[in-house]
Amino acid sequence: LVLKSKINALYVWDVWNEEVIKISVNQMAYVVFYTQDTWLMPGQYIVVMRNGTHVNQVERTARRLRAKAAKRGYLIEIQQTYSGAFHGFLVKMSSDVLHMAVKLPHVEYIEEDSSIFAQSIPWNLQRILQNKHETGKYSPPNDGAKVGVYLLDTSVQVTHREIEDRVMVTDFNSVPEEDGVRVHRQASQCDSHGTHIAGVVSGRDSGVARGASVNSVRVLNCQGKGTVSGALAGLEYIQSSLMSQAIRPVILLLPFVGGFSRTLNAACRKMVESGAVLVAAAGNYNDDACLYSPASEPEVITVGAVNFADQPLSTGTTGTNAGRCVDVFAPGDDIISASSDCSTCFTTKSGTSQAAAHVAGIAAVLLNLNPNSSSAELLQQLLHHSVKQAINPEYLPLNHRLPTPNMVVALPDPTSTLTGQKDLLCRSVWSERSAAKGLATATARCRHSEEMLSCSSFSQNGARAGERVEERDGQKECVAVSGNGGQGVFAVARCCTGHKAQCQMLESPQRGADAECPPDHQLTGCSSSSSSGDASDSERPLHGIRRACPAKRDVTSYASCCHTSSLECRLKEHDSTGLSEQVEVSCEDSWTLTGCQGLSHGSVVRGAFALGNTCVVHTSGGDIGAAAIATCCRHRLSHKPSDH
Repeated sequence: LVLKSKINALYVWDVWNEEVIKISVNQMAYVVFYTQDTWLMPGQYIVVMRNGTHVNQVERTARRLRAKAAKRGYLIEIQQTYSGAFHGFLVKMSSDVLHMAVKLPHVEYIEEDSSIFAQSIPWNLQRILQNKHETGKYSPPNDGAKVGVYLLDTSVQVTHREIEDRVMVTDFNSVPEEDGVRVHRQASQCDSHGTHIAGVVSGRDSGVARGASVNSVRVLNCQGKGTVSGALAGLEYIQSSLMSQAIRPVILLLPFVGGFSRTLNAACRKMVESGAVLVAAAGNYNDDACLYSPASEPEVITVGAVNFADQPLSTGTTGTNAGRCVDVFAPGDDIISASSDCSTCFTTKSGTSQAAAHVAGIAAVLLNLNPNSSSAELLQQLLHHSVKQAINPEYLPLNHRLPTPNMVVALPDPTSTLTGQKDLLCRSVWSERSAAKGLATATARCRHSEEMLSCSSFSQNGARAGERVEERDGQKECVAVSGNGGQGVFAVARCCTGHKAQCQMLESPQRGADAECPPDHQLTGCSSSSSSGDASDSERPLHGIRRACPAKRDVTSYASCCHTSSLECRLKEHDSTGLSEQVEVSCEDSWTLTGCQGLSHGSVVRGAFALGNTCVVHTSGGDIGAAAIATCCRHRLSHKPSDH
């Protein structure tokens, strides 16, 4: 590193011995090197001429250098000459020619060419930051260094400066032959997708979690194509690797989709049960993500893509998949990351693969904070920190607007008090729509490690017979029932983690009777259903000394009751005004919405569902209206008995 130069001496910092040394140069030229060696462009040099050198002397020096190099068997290439701000030329040559170049007349010094970088944060990294006041600086809460990521993708160019020493290439390789007989298998082509994705996860400048280690497992060929059997073999390989050398916590990033595969979904589910977190791309087919694998597997965190304006990604005839199988959205348009064209090249790519890589990076940051979080708890944390209602629903397909979660991921706010596994966090899980006939059913389920704390239903025309809670194979199911003349109904389960409670769904002993919680239990939600197929209107829950879900005549009620000394719950209600067809009520910041009901004042209630921490009730309109009733719960701030 050059510190200072004079006519007869050059002062240089000796990096190895950590001291300044003086070199006599006697007006000879010298070569400038940098400590940022990963930014250097090997074999490309800027030759700078002394002040007063004429243009013809620059050209003469370049010709002389070419002749001297040729005599020694070296070929050089003059890329450009400079005669404005300074005099000199840019040359591509071997470092072995440097000693000849520095001795040429009129040469003052030679500088190795290097990369320069814009110092504003790329839009996607700026988008996931919540401490927006620190413009121009990407500063996540941590770098994810405790987390290992397995990337199932194409091969990766591990020598790229963005990911050098951060990616380990495993010995696994299960890919089909490329289509066609004239496929060129250049490294730049075969490494393109994997290199870019690895850069988004942990790249030095483009990465989300810059300390996370990435293990490359090749399941896609040079055309980005693989097989279900190859992906299954990759998962088998990872499972075996984790058993022999445990990496915890661990994330599996699956930036690919195929047609629906029961086997691939089951294998992904097994990996989650073994303790891994799986993050998958939703797919780029402008379609329902539930039609594809592994995106359709409920235990996998499935990611859709948005652009700079928080609109669902759309590129020509294709665009991000959406629907109830998508868990969250992330930046996926014009994402800057490592290019496999050279070790210092960058490029932009778009798609749900890039979006999934952002979520994998944020997941690494969250797991670095709470290493023991399960996949379900991690998803709840992701949703808690996400930006809510960021997407204009009009940009989503009409039939997917309600079931698609309107959330764009973000890193934790530095002021967040979320601690991880001990927090009561809930999300809504939608079913597919039932058949359009009376008493047809639709079913929504929580993840295995989540607890269902309430069940509600929604119908576009209001023809619904309510909802009920059933248990199958030890897991609760929210079952919505379509009413007579219905157009189909959705079931909406409220799924929660961090409650640390013993919960049960209790059914009223007979139609028209209350479903009542036992003493010392908290009521977290109410449901009701009608066996006749007629509309099932709710009654206001009881939340005093007696906690119960009342029912009208010929209606069965269901109460979700949880027993724990640390939980407290209360009701919050809001009436509609005027001709509004929608009424909302939200829980305060320190409370979590566990149950959502609509109470009719005469209007037809089309359904109720939780949207973030807000209870939303749709009605048929008119001037009669309805009320939205939210059940809000939290861990008790003190263990004193509650009056609620």
